[in-house]
Amino acid sequence: MSPEGKALLNIVILGFGFMFMFTAFQTCGNIEQTVIKNFNSSEFHGSGYTSMSIIYGVFSASNLIAPSVVAVIGPQLSMFFSGLLYSGYIAMFIYPYTWSFYTASVLVGIGAAVLWTAQGNVLAINSTDSTIGRNSGIFWALLQFSLFFGNLYIYFAWHGHVHITDEDRQTVFISLTVISLVGCFLFFLIRKPEPEAAPSETSEPLLPTEISESNSTTGVGLCSQAVDAFDIKQIRQIRTIKFEFLPFARSLPTGLELTFYSGVYGTCIGAMTRFGQDAKSLIGVSGIFIGMGEILGGGLFGMLNKCNRFGRNPVVLLGLITHFVAFYLIFLNIASDAPLAPEAGTDLQAYINPSVGVALLCSFLLGLGDSCFNTQLLSIIGFMFRDNSAPAFAVFKFIQSIMAALAFLYSNFLPLHWQLLILVLVGFLGSLSFFVSEWLAESSRLDSDYDSI
Repeated sequence: MSPEGKALLNIVILGFGFMFMFTAFQTCGNIEQTVIKNFNSSEFHGSGYTSMSIIYGVFSASNLIAPSVVAVIGPQLSMFFSGLLYSGYIAMFIYPYTWSFYTASVLVGIGAAVLWTAQGNVLAINSTDSTIGRNSGIFWALLQFSLFFGNLYIYFAWHGHVHITDEDRQTVFISLTVISLVGCFLFFLIRKPEPEAAPSETSEPLLPTEISESNSTTGVGLCSQAVDAFDIKQIRQIRTIKFEFLPFARSLPTGLELTFYSGVYGTCIGAMTRFGQDAKSLIGVSGIFIGMGEILGGGLFGMLNKCNRFGRNPVVLLGLITHFVAFYLIFLNIASDAPLAPEAGTDLQAYINPSVGVALLCSFLLGLGDSCFNTQLLSIIGFMFRDNSAPAFAVFKFIQSIMAALAFLYSNFLPLHWQLLILVLVGFLGSLSFFVSEWLAESSRLDSDYDSI
């Protein structure tokens, strides 16, 4: 197999590994607040929103050390051990306790930082300037299939259920734990890519064997790699160069949007009693439609990136318009108290008669818009920081996770219409920063054929 073929195979395996893991974890995040509301135990006092806030808060802080971990043990083992922490969090719901719930949230936050930094490293090392857009799209599309399969299972498992029993919960989370573990072991199929250019152009380590070969002098070399992996001077350099820093500003709204579509919107749909007895199972259908939008966007903007002569801005603009339409329809269709409703749900009505069709259309638009933003962010960051991708992707996830933690925190008390207003304002400002960064990068060209990206 040619070096390019091996690199592409690595991207596909990476995508399938994440697909299995996040079939379990994203489904877990989508239903956990509903499950907790239906959990009968005087000993359990957890909140799904608070748990997710802890996860993303620890995630943001852990991004400071994640590049060093990836440098020492390599991205392959980093992804495997991080995946085990994800599996442990999901398994906790089989017999949940408050202490184990929040402890697992902290551990997943640490694991998430290492996992996504390693993912960005693998993506960059297996890509060239001409393939980073394609590979980002392939990975994103495979990842978002997780929303389809996991939520399809929830739909059939909970169809017609007004109350989620302990048996329902245990069956679902045992299945999700097994699926997550399958994804963990898939990472061992990733192989070190063969360099197509001079060794100086492919300087980042992919597998831990490279580290052991270049640092056979025990712990001193590993410590040196760990320190070098997160060079503060290089991160400061990102801040001082305008067109390099501005793409990270677009990760601010992606953190808020991630919170909304992965945790809040599904809970809102499940709380709408006007949707009938199938409201709980509609959480799964909503996740499927989000996944359809993500898959369509990832495939379209990834595979067709070479045909795009106008840069990344039109795709980001499409995502912004798509999300604005979705937010407006949600404002009209979903009751304002839906995120905060008790187990019995809410009987309130927004500005139109609640429509399942409109709710699911909004789910699709949320997924499509999110894929527009994330494929372009992965592409531009992977392009600008290809020679030192781990710190760059760590900064991206650091900013995104801080905003996600903040959003899950205010989801505990803010009504829906205030959450939508925040999403609109931050999304608009974040997109403006991306437009400016793209225009500045285009004008400077960065001494490369920028039109081919």
